[in-house]
Amino acid sequence: MNLEHLIGQKLLFAFRGKEHLSPEIIQAFKSYHPSGVTLFRPFNMDAPMQIKSLTQSLQNLAQELGLPLLLIATDQEGGQLMAFGDGTPLPGNMALGATCSPELARKAGEVLGREMAALGINVDYAPSADVNINPNNPVVGVRSFGEDPILVGELSAAMIAGIQSQGVAATVKHFPGHGDTASDSHHGLGTVPHSRERLHAVELPPFRSAFQADAKLVMTAHLGIPSIDGEDAPPATLSPNIIKGLLRQDLGYDGVVITDAMDMHAIRQGELLREDVLRAAQAGADILLMTSDPLDQARAYEALLQGAQNGKLSNADLQVSVERITRLKKWLAENFTSPDMSVIQSEEHMQVANEIAEKSITLVRDEKKYLPIKLEADKRIAVILPVPQDLTPADTSSYIQPKLAESIRTYHTQTDEFKISLAPSEQETMELLEKVRGYDLVVMGTINAYAEEKQAEFVRQLLQMDKPVIIIALRLPYDLAAFPQASTFVCTYSILEPSMRAVAKAIFGFGEMTGRLPVSIPGLVEARS
Repeated sequence: MNLEHLIGQKLLFAFRGKEHLSPEIIQAFKSYHPSGVTLFRPFNMDAPMQIKSLTQSLQNLAQELGLPLLLIATDQEGGQLMAFGDGTPLPGNMALGATCSPELARKAGEVLGREMAALGINVDYAPSADVNINPNNPVVGVRSFGEDPILVGELSAAMIAGIQSQGVAATVKHFPGHGDTASDSHHGLGTVPHSRERLHAVELPPFRSAFQADAKLVMTAHLGIPSIDGEDAPPATLSPNIIKGLLRQDLGYDGVVITDAMDMHAIRQGELLREDVLRAAQAGADILLMTSDPLDQARAYEALLQGAQNGKLSNADLQVSVERITRLKKWLAENFTSPDMSVIQSEEHMQVANEIAEKSITLVRDEKKYLPIKLEADKRIAVILPVPQDLTPADTSSYIQPKLAESIRTYHTQTDEFKISLAPSEQETMELLEKVRGYDLVVMGTINAYAEEKQAEFVRQLLQMDKPVIIIALRLPYDLAAFPQASTFVCTYSILEPSMRAVAKAIFGFGEMTGRLPVSIPGLVEARS
């Protein structure tokens, strides 16, 4: 490859277009020869056949231009983050953490890998190996397997093995660990304020396990680590001490390092993006995950090319970096095959999702023995659900309408559903409390009530009513800390349909609640090993 092609191999672009390749991305391929693309749900994904056609068009374009096999990547984690919405509705990582089952994590990985392969996607930005020990973490949460570094490592390694058994490259993230931060790096630079000893005890063990499982890529976090880089620590993405030092030298990782998205605001934007792109490459990042903005694509390419020409980006580093990328593409060429589209939501895959859901349902407490539900046929149940929103850009919950009421109605026909805002107003709270006053039992689903005081206050007022109330945390278990007086508290870790069916089955006594709490609830309940 000439210098221009070497530079292009370090860039992954995005674009807007579903049925056809946009003129902008076609021109970008002709001008910059990128290593591949990242597909995003709102930009690129509708139906399975449409996605398959799009990925084939991308590979055809690369062939026409004489480019190597493209990396075509997406965020298909299961649970909260599903770029491909028609995929098998796997409950997600924290649900897997509640099962404590590496076998199920491997099966989930196989499902993810096989369905991505069917679509022509050969890189999955999964799994998250972040150890979520901060209840206020706004961006990881249920994307983590839990708070135990050993369990997170075992499940991460198992999922990686499953994904890569299908010829799809797994990407372990977010190095060196995004689980103990109270900020979202989509919006600004956060820090992990811990010593090196603590990092090696908590944050890093899951990554060691992932590397032993031969994770083909690792994604860097846009987080500062003062114990490594000092008081004004840059994002890990821009830190040679973290990428070349901690990751390459200390942990011995020799796979492909890819940045988190370079349009996140922990990274400088506009013309200053040029400087941070070069800094990331100098720090040791092999691939930069760029946006769909043609200006940013030009800035990134020009910054790297100029850096290579003036010696700021060493030729040796550039060659070694592209060799790693070439090695990854060789592995894909030898291992990737695209199965028939019938594997998507196949009976076998749905059985995996259902098994994870059923084995993850966790009974935290039932002090007044409301469970299992036993009501006369004419008694009425009110099911209250917050309307899901995307609580972070790494979230696809807004696409989901949880079927909790529908699932409960399978066991008790006199069931009505009531929806409430994630942060209900005082008037909305009063009106809904009045509507459910005449019901015999209330099932309240919560979504991050721990972080949303107005929702928590609604639940506290609901619990003051003279009637049985069953609280089901549909996302994070921490919600119980916002209303510790709740006598019955169950966790699903997911709003997807298998989890809704599983929890309905369990609370009516037709399924056991064998899930173990994978995170501690502050001041109330310790995680169960």
